[in-house]
Amino acid sequence: MQLSVLWDIDHTLIDNAGVSKEIYSAAFAALAGFAPTEPARTEGRTDRLIMRELFVRHDVPEPEWVRIQDALAHAGQERFAELRVRGTALPGACDALKCVAEREGWVSSVLTGNIAANAKVKLAAFGLDSLLDLSVGAYGADGVQRPDLVAVARERIRRTYGAEQDVPVVLVGDTPRDVEAALSTGSHVVAVASGIHSQEELASAGATVVLPDLSDAAGLMSHFEGIAGR
Repeated sequence: MQLSVLWDIDHTLIDNAGVSKEIYSAAFAALAGFAPTEPARTEGRTDRLIMRELFVRHDVPEPEWVRIQDALAHAGQERFAELRVRGTALPGACDALKCVAEREGWVSSVLTGNIAANAKVKLAAFGLDSLLDLSVGAYGADGVQRPDLVAVARERIRRTYGAEQDVPVVLVGDTPRDVEAALSTGSHVVAVASGIHSQEELASAGATVVLPDLSDAAGLMSHFEGIAGR
């Protein structure tokens, strides 16, 4: 094995068109008994942290995680059709995933703040799920902070593929939290300014490779090949 590529989902591979925040609001309402007065704060946070902050801001005791996860999964599944109508795969996402999936010796999965069920919903809505090995990804149920997820994905890849510890890992994401997760865990990062953060902001966060989006598949693959060859 030569390389592990771990993709963020929201605003990196897809535009959820606000459906994500509706999922958090619906899950909160199902558990708290009333709708939140303000939307969830996302921007690269994990679902554990997003929901915890939502309960704290509304002065509601945080339920057990299993109940929160079930509520999130239910709200996500209910909005699958709505996501397909309103959302979209971002430019170049499908081609980029296909290029990586076709490379022998490379593993392509996700590192996302979404719980696994909702990650699958978001990817399947645009036919991207089949281009990834979701069994070795890391998800919002696996840790509170995003850097915690990197070790989870590494271990799942090691168990499944027998990967050595020194196989390079590259995170692809659109927020400073993605950059932080990579740099704090000895991983590589390709940042894409397809979300709310500019190329300048992502570079200031420490990313040395910053792209406007994923539309240049050849250029993206060149970056990956450079990492795999080091």
